Amino acid sequence: MAHLRFHLLGLAHLPTHRENSACAYTQKVVKLAKILKSYGHTVYFYGVEGSTVECDELISVSTQKVLNDTYGKYDQTREFFKHDPKDLAHTIFNKNAIKAINERKEDHDILLCPMGNYQQPISQGVNLLTVESGIGYTGVFSSFRVFESYAWMHYIYGLLNQADGVWYDAVIPNYFEVNDFTFEPKKDDYLLYFGRIIWRKGVQIAAEVAKATGNKLYIVGQGSLDNRGEGLYLSREKHITYLPAVGPEERNRLLGKAKAVLMPTIYLEPFGGVNVEAQLCGTPVITSDWGAFPETVLHGVTGYRCRTFEEFCWAVKHIEQIKPENCREWAEKNYSLDRIGKMYEEYFQRINGLFGKGWYEENPERNELEWLKRYYPNPT
Repeated sequence: MAHLRFHLLGLAHLPTHRENSACAYTQKVVKLAKILKSYGHTVYFYGVEGSTVECDELISVSTQKVLNDTYGKYDQTREFFKHDPKDLAHTIFNKNAIKAINERKEDHDILLCPMGNYQQPISQGVNLLTVESGIGYTGVFSSFRVFESYAWMHYIYGLLNQADGVWYDAVIPNYFEVNDFTFEPKKDDYLLYFGRIIWRKGVQIAAEVAKATGNKLYIVGQGSLDNRGEGLYLSREKHITYLPAVGPEERNRLLGKAKAVLMPTIYLEPFGGVNVEAQLCGTPVITSDWGAFPETVLHGVTGYRCRTFEEFCWAVKHIEQIKPENCREWAEKNYSLDRIGKMYEEYFQRINGLFGKGWYEENPERNELEWLKRYYPNPT
């Protein structure tokens, strides 16, 4: 396989490192760099000072002072991350990244943009083949796009009024460091909601389901239990315990000990990584039945997908029918760095063929075509 050179962008509003686990985009960048390096590729990473990413060269193109000047100091465990593509932090980040990339780029290099049109000015300023490496947003701009799920790819095609497929688009799901999640077959007596505390994430449904089934509910994430703008008034509910966003270790413990994770997301979830994290811990998930969930949750095997309140309550009452080992096996076999790394390697080698014969590029080394294969739990 060809050795490739990548210019990987971090986010302009946060340092890129493992501890920022509440930001899914940040975590994907950290792990994508690790995947690329595991295949021996060259990675230049551009991010805010304080970033920690596996790469050949880490280039700081912004500072913590810039972030403080732009956003002020705020509690990122309780408040939503602040960012705007036209703010000072992004303006400085983009300008410095363009300069740094132009100083290092060579023919056939690939630019990786993890945050869509926020980073389009960088792509325009460096004139490299640009891949949007993990699309879970609507602001797409590149001709080469990797989507988090088929559901989201088709949704974006619909928004663009695009009725034909694109050969150099791909669906590659999110990916996880398996060792970060401990398999825990013995559960404590609580349900868990883990994520931004907003109405469209279904937090109020989770609260109602827990109450109706007589269960304690931990709500963990950025936001507030009482938010008039979101129509949330949950702080007086005695069955609810609130925790602000937590770091990787506490995230692992809470996910592992819950008897189920509730994800009744109302919007079309592009992926919803918490559901795979829970399954890696051997914890079943109970979700809505749209968006990416039909691709990530095996109904009756690793959790339940529901459409009415009664169905959500039934799923909670019968959650013991889901075997923790099936959850772990499904998630580990299909969403580990090793598994998804093979998908990215296949995709990027395909992209590299554009510098040759393109769609007709030959590959005499191929001995399999399993990059889209899925692995299912063994029947027990």
